[in-house]
Amino acid sequence: MAYGGYDWNRRLGDYISSVADALNSQNGGQLSTLISVSRGSYCNVVAAGLDQNKGQDVNRLSRQLEKVAPLGEMLGQHMRCMQYFVNRRFVDSYNALEKSANAFLQEFRNWESAWAMKALHTVAYELRTIAEMADKEMASNGKIPDKLKGAGSFLMKVFGALAGKGPKRVGALYVTCQLFKIYFKLGTVHLCRSVIRSIETARVFDFEEFPIRDRVTYMYYTGRLEVFNDQFVLADQKLMYALVHCDPLKKNNIRMVLKYLIPVKLSLGVMPSKLLLERYGLLEYKEVIQALRTGDIRLLRQALQTNEDQFLRSGVYLVLEKLELQCYRRLMRKIHIIQKQKDPGRAHQVKMDCVLKALKWLNIEMDIDEVECIMAILIYRNYIKGYFSHKSKVVVLSKQDPFPALTAMT
Repeated sequence: MAYGGYDWNRRLGDYISSVADALNSQNGGQLSTLISVSRGSYCNVVAAGLDQNKGQDVNRLSRQLEKVAPLGEMLGQHMRCMQYFVNRRFVDSYNALEKSANAFLQEFRNWESAWAMKALHTVAYELRTIAEMADKEMASNGKIPDKLKGAGSFLMKVFGALAGKGPKRVGALYVTCQLFKIYFKLGTVHLCRSVIRSIETARVFDFEEFPIRDRVTYMYYTGRLEVFNDQFVLADQKLMYALVHCDPLKKNNIRMVLKYLIPVKLSLGVMPSKLLLERYGLLEYKEVIQALRTGDIRLLRQALQTNEDQFLRSGVYLVLEKLELQCYRRLMRKIHIIQKQKDPGRAHQVKMDCVLKALKWLNIEMDIDEVECIMAILIYRNYIKGYFSHKSKVVVLSKQDPFPALTAMT
């Protein structure tokens, strides 16, 4: 049948022959290109051919792959996945893809070499991507989305096929990163831990063996996990690794890393430059940084309120909210400096009245008990060194290093 200048029977036959050639020659790169769905150039060809041959038995066409059985059945399901995808039937597309992926994984386990690794990675990527689309389709139809969860379960099987000894282990990190994306999307980040243990504790893995792209993604997500756990030193190490090794031409990727690295740096007392914020479009942090520099609690609260939705979506709101203690620390330091200029001998004694006056000047109303509580927390957290005299209503600062470096407290 000819349609639009094309012989679709021939085109489908050519496509299947190309897949057979890639399999027989063990050309993983070509196979990856051929089976790509959401980013592939063959998807429309296959879909158009099947649409114009509605009575065509795809399994009959797939018999051209009998020499590499049972992948003929795999290809039949994969072609249906492509057809459904182009026709925006994402639930059907995902269901067909999962059947295709299962058949492919069974064969992949039997191959001793890792020649098909790139193709397996394409399958992993498509499972996650199409599952997200399928979930949106299900939600819009009033159904409970479950395809992304299913993709996560299937990718754990893929991870299990890779996370052992031998040449295939180098592909495990890519699948791990796909799992991270699923778990973060579903809000089930606790599931990351078992995968992380497999990567970081198994002696058969050398992290530097993995492709740089996968290492950057892995450090980005594990860094985010450390942010959620308030482990800012570890978060700093991992996110800095991601930033340093990130492709400098991938501006969006750098921005994604900085979105979490900046709150971490702020928690450690490191202030990014205005130029950095402007270059990567992260001006939502501008007033936060200004508030920390000046000890302006009111400005910090305003900045958090203004950008609340954005910070909540990123998951950094609670981290930034905790920076209020740094503002109080900075305020105390400014009071200490002023007193040192006026009366060096008594500069280490900060009266609560002075703190109350400073807060009132910032239009922050607090009573003495609230201020005492904040001072106690600052001392307990080692934000300032000294002790609090409740009777005298005075904070007595240490004469040596009363404001230790923030990195020493984390």
